[in-house]
Amino acid sequence: MSILHAANLLQLDKVKGLCCEFLKEELDVSNCLAIGALADIYACQELLCCAKEYSLNKFQQLVGSEKFTSLPFGQLLELISSEELRVESEEQVFQAVAKWVSFDLTARKQFLPQLLEQVRLPLCHPKFLVDTVSGDALVMEDAACRHLLDEAKNYQLSKLYTPTRPAMQGLRTRPRNPVKFSEVLYVVGGVCNGDAVDSVERLDPGEPNPSWQRVASMTKRRGGHGVAVLDNLLYAVGGRNKEILSSIERYDPATNEWSNDVASMLTCREYFGLAALDGFLYAVGGDDGSTCLDSVECYDVRRNEWTRVAPLSSCRHRLSVSVLNGCLYAVGGSDGNACFNVVERLDPRVVEKYDPLTNEWTAVAAMNCKRFAGRLAVVSERMYAVGGKDGNCSQNIVEVFVPEANQWNLHSSMVQRRCAPGVGVIRKP
Repeated sequence: MSILHAANLLQLDKVKGLCCEFLKEELDVSNCLAIGALADIYACQELLCCAKEYSLNKFQQLVGSEKFTSLPFGQLLELISSEELRVESEEQVFQAVAKWVSFDLTARKQFLPQLLEQVRLPLCHPKFLVDTVSGDALVMEDAACRHLLDEAKNYQLSKLYTPTRPAMQGLRTRPRNPVKFSEVLYVVGGVCNGDAVDSVERLDPGEPNPSWQRVASMTKRRGGHGVAVLDNLLYAVGGRNKEILSSIERYDPATNEWSNDVASMLTCREYFGLAALDGFLYAVGGDDGSTCLDSVECYDVRRNEWTRVAPLSSCRHRLSVSVLNGCLYAVGGSDGNACFNVVERLDPRVVEKYDPLTNEWTAVAAMNCKRFAGRLAVVSERMYAVGGKDGNCSQNIVEVFVPEANQWNLHSSMVQRRCAPGVGVIRKP
């Protein structure tokens, strides 16, 4: 630090530049804020930008560090005002603000309205708004904070009344710039040599030499089931063991364990499609052992219950369902007589209203290979179609859909051939 001070005083720009390069290499959670402040004092713009970017990218680690509660108000305000703040949800931003204010309540509660104004409360989950934000005494005793909370609640209510939504759009209703997280692909259970399996494999495409690895097995053998991810937890739903199942189990990658405390579906289903959209699970089509289904049901994780919603336009089982760019895709499948390579897409922007006049399915590019009983997963804005059957043989063929080109490309094959597996994607810790 003293060398940087002397170099700045003597206008030794080369030495000053070397000091800045050294400090850039030394950036970590414990010193990024101090280095940023130093760069500001000595007008080291490149170092200042690096320190700010580091602080924004490591915000969650910063919140958990000892340095966070001693952060000056101005620096905290600057961080949470940024479009580039790297957080998974606005709930995390609110919790950071609450932690900072509560550390020195007497001196800092005056700053709460200004800080809360930078939290995009309308994007928080309704349950969080009711249970956590409304339960905060400091929020409720300040008129400006209550106004921001009411704005968020009204925005959530406006989802039920689409015509009012445009008038409520603004900075706080717009997500921050998207952040790319590392994602891991899971393949769960399936059928091999005629028998359901309980094994689970994972693939991290971000590794230098990606390879499939086994993790904890399910509590039940399942084939023809569905797998989807909610809140970074895997749900394995329905399928068949010795009988068709309506039961569900849930996998936590943090503990590498499966649990069974989830409500069963209304209908026993196998070879159906399952996807998570806007905090709900959708079980689509399939069969109940005697009939090919067009019915669709929706799981509300907060209430731990299933309800029926609008059905498919036709009966389809052994189809694949996934979500890509805000749309629900139903891929391939069979009506009991023919195997399809067709792909349909549902735009669900008004699916909450279950309006059959606007719930339309449209055709997009067909896959290279006809398949039924395959599965889909989306990794880094690409949709992977894995496994399934092309007639009598299980497949290990993998295809990748590129939405902007409306085309499917072949990818490296899986280790094991699988018919009717489950798949899911989890963010890598």
